[in-house]
Amino acid sequence: MKPLQISPETAVKLSEKLGVPLEHLMHMPQHILLQKIAELGKEPADAKEAEKKDKP
Repeated sequence: MKPLQISPETAVKLSEKLGVPLEHLMHMPQHILLQKIAELGKEPADAKEAEKKDKP
């Protein structure tokens, strides 16, 4: 399996957000990485919904 075709800056940011070592991220299967990115995308939306519900 070849390493992911992403820029070094993107790899570092994803590594920090996912809490995964950079070496693991670069050799992670693409479908798993896409699933984790989708989960990251859902988190802020859930937090925004919670804020809207808390405000009167």
